[in-house]
Amino acid sequence: MDKLQTVLIADDEAQIREILRIYFEKEGFKVVEAEDGAAAIIKVQAAKPDIIILDIMMPVLDGLEVCRQVRKISDVPIIMLTAKDEDDDRILGLETGADDYITKPFNTREVVARVKAVLRRSGQATPKTAERLNFPELMIDLSEYKVVAFGKNVTFTAKEMELLWCLASNPGLVFSRNQLLETIWGYTYYGDTRTVDTHIKRVRHKLDIPKDSPWDITTVWGVGYKFEVKN
Repeated sequence: MDKLQTVLIADDEAQIREILRIYFEKEGFKVVEAEDGAAAIIKVQAAKPDIIILDIMMPVLDGLEVCRQVRKISDVPIIMLTAKDEDDDRILGLETGADDYITKPFNTREVVARVKAVLRRSGQATPKTAERLNFPELMIDLSEYKVVAFGKNVTFTAKEMELLWCLASNPGLVFSRNQLLETIWGYTYYGDTRTVDTHIKRVRHKLDIPKDSPWDITTVWGVGYKFEVKN
């Protein structure tokens, strides 16, 4: 079995770490998190990540100092994140040893694409993403955009398929509507969560899930949705 590549996400904003973690795990990466600069250095030494996403504005040690210290012990690729859109910060980050630079707010898909590009440039292969999920009475093949539920082929739009895949590839994990907006639609701001509700309703209708189904897409009231596998 191929070893999963590890991405270290160092950012003091828990929401950003969570959204990036969900997306990178979906793309076949192992994710390690750090909430400040000191923790990031410890995680670099302990986890030996294949790439680091490093926020500049962090407590204890800022991202630039973390980058300097990491460069003393490792050539691991580093992508800097910052809320500032200033040339001086970008140049300073690159001069400190960063391989790339992304300004907040960002599109999650762009971050994933940039990580893969940096890994290719550094000579590392990106991980193979699982493309098929199997549950009792349900098969989802992402590469062929094919779903078979209860013995019947079900046709989905691209967004419906991505939504089903996101939930089913993380059974038991509750996703808020905002997380699903960011993960599936790539919003850099929180849009209308009714978009999520509408797509969930369509997915459920097309799957035509019976009451005795061994799995379900359940609503967690006040939070969001999850794919639940019943015992």
